Amino acid sequence: MRIFTQILVITAAGLLWSLPPVLAFSDIYGDKIYNPGQLKPIDSRLKVKAGDPAPDFSLPSTRGETITLSQFKGRKNVVLSFVPAAWTPVCSDQWPGYNIAKGLFDKNDAVLLGITVDNIPTLHAWTRQMGGLWFHVLSDFWPHGAVAEKYGVLRSDGVSERALIIIDKKGLISFIEVSDINVRPDLRVCATELEKLNKK
Repeated sequence: MRIFTQILVITAAGLLWSLPPVLAFSDIYGDKIYNPGQLKPIDSRLKVKAGDPAPDFSLPSTRGETITLSQFKGRKNVVLSFVPAAWTPVCSDQWPGYNIAKGLFDKNDAVLLGITVDNIPTLHAWTRQMGGLWFHVLSDFWPHGAVAEKYGVLRSDGVSERALIIIDKKGLISFIEVSDINVRPDLRVCATELEKLNKK
């Protein structure tokens, strides 16, 4: 039964990530979404690598809490999902997709932390427009982009890259993927890397 559930979660995630653009979540929002056009795919230089201790941070959440990375050490694997900006097409497609894949994180004893450089009021309005998200959405607004800068994923225009960073229960970075900012990342990569952590 457990294997069937895992296959179902990964299949659902794969189907979601293969939806054609005409079915994208961002289409539902109509003129509320700002389209910045085609951007330079990657515009930063990583300051961390797999095997490094993950730099600690504390950021405010849209739920009114302050979340500190080290609070999960020894308890949970952590996936950091950096996205560039609220109210933009790819970001508005990427994060709602994680709602469908919540079981993937649960079964791999992982929490997901979404991070942008937007302020809390903007993130509050945006996530409500998406129908709510199960994971913490954190604001790296002030000092502006300080956490993204610490990891080396802050772009020259002041937004973060589209990046996934997976941190194990020991607080060590196990995986980093900086994606083309214009493209929604494939959730199957995250699923594969979390499965690897569970086998250690």
